[in-house]
Amino acid sequence: MSLLNSLINWVNTKRIYQIDLFRRYPIDVQQETLMDLLKKARYTTFGREYDFASMQTIKQFQDRVPIQTYEQIKPYVDRLLKGERDLMWPGEIKWFAKSSGTTDSKSKFIPVSKDALEECHFRGLRDVLALYLRNNPSSQILKGKTLTLGGSHSVNQFNNDSFYGDLSAILIENTPFWTDFQRTPKAEIALIEEFEEKMEKIIENSLNENVTSIAGVPSWYLVLFKRILEVTGRNSILEVWPNLEAFIHGGVKFDPYREQFQQMLPTSAMKYMEAYNASEGFFAIQDDPLSSEMLLMLDYGIFFEFLPMSELHKEDPKALTLADVEIGVNYALVISTNGGLWRYLIGDTIEFTSLNPCKIKITGRTKHFINAFGEELIVDNAERALSLACERTGAVLHEYTAGPVFMDENSRGAHQWIIEFEQMPDDVEHFVSILDDALKTLNSDYEAKRHKNLTLRRPELIVAEKGLFYKWMKKRNKVGGQNKIPRLANDRKYLDSLLQTNESLKPVAIN
Repeated sequence: MSLLNSLINWVNTKRIYQIDLFRRYPIDVQQETLMDLLKKARYTTFGREYDFASMQTIKQFQDRVPIQTYEQIKPYVDRLLKGERDLMWPGEIKWFAKSSGTTDSKSKFIPVSKDALEECHFRGLRDVLALYLRNNPSSQILKGKTLTLGGSHSVNQFNNDSFYGDLSAILIENTPFWTDFQRTPKAEIALIEEFEEKMEKIIENSLNENVTSIAGVPSWYLVLFKRILEVTGRNSILEVWPNLEAFIHGGVKFDPYREQFQQMLPTSAMKYMEAYNASEGFFAIQDDPLSSEMLLMLDYGIFFEFLPMSELHKEDPKALTLADVEIGVNYALVISTNGGLWRYLIGDTIEFTSLNPCKIKITGRTKHFINAFGEELIVDNAERALSLACERTGAVLHEYTAGPVFMDENSRGAHQWIIEFEQMPDDVEHFVSILDDALKTLNSDYEAKRHKNLTLRRPELIVAEKGLFYKWMKKRNKVGGQNKIPRLANDRKYLDSLLQTNESLKPVAIN
């Protein structure tokens, strides 16, 4: 183990130097990244179509290549799925990460090249460890195993030459065999598609392991932890795995789950570290344990652009590079990658918290907001307001979603919130008042629409029964993996579906 530690420390020291380099010279590193991407892809079908070979500047690239959604690149993806080579990136694409599409019945298949696996996804995982060990030099994390919850879709075949599944499943399939010595459960269990069966197998095979870290989506770990405590009769997860010291989390904002994790892991020594990775790439890592902002990782073969939300729905939207962004502005993320995605609008929104170095926070999704009345409410507003309401009323939130109640001839509009509490607020009416007032403080458009109830009346709260959101996600075949509860919507699709799942739900009567 000492030899392994020495080797890892040597590799990590070298890597930390490289990270510090792009922290100091972000614009230069990003320009070099784009030129390298264009050079490698210049003889692909896409590269020839847009004449990558003649491009010498970022502006030329932006002027010639349009910003694209999944629907616009889907014809290329369909050809890739049939085995066409050298289409968007050199060589063959064998792996496709399956993720949720724009409707319940559709899925996106994101191409994952060999270069994207090695230079982006796996480099990101290694950098998480490097940064964690830099911040925690006395860590014992390498003396135990990492517990991983694999994807909800195991790897499946399109044909003899191409495969699809959750990104986590693809990563597990492509890691070297020796990683099984550092990971639990074994790959065949982590890749079980049925989440409840996978939980039971994890409990059966991992309870006696020395688990020192866990990695994955917070919401699904809470489901697993509750089941572990039921089976073992223990009071905390630390009684099961006493050497557990770190949770590397991502996929959803951690704040709504923090209180529940602290109850199940009752120690101030537990470390929480956020990573921003998606099917399309690995983007950012929390490099400072004292701050929740994340360092934008600039040398993973991804060229970043940032689309101001005011440009989002324009016919010819203008995206910015790192040279022109500002702190505190909400941007839609646009990426060009070594997986063959070119000026791809991934659907996430971010905000810069620092430009030297470049640090960000995730603010939501381009399609997850409420703007039915001109209030422009985003997920970041909702999370911060809910956090304050919970803090002031002693509530612990488990899951939530919200959407509009549309105006009719008899009433003004409102926002309706379906919230599943782990611990109820001491006063439900006071909870709604704090939520409402906090949203007014955080969002001037919401405040204007709420002024004297002219457009928006007081929010409606529906308290969900325990387990409703899990039941709803299971009904939609979206349990486990990278599946997430949709937080905000500009229509009533999610609200009405939840209400149909439990027809006894009614708004709490608040004057």
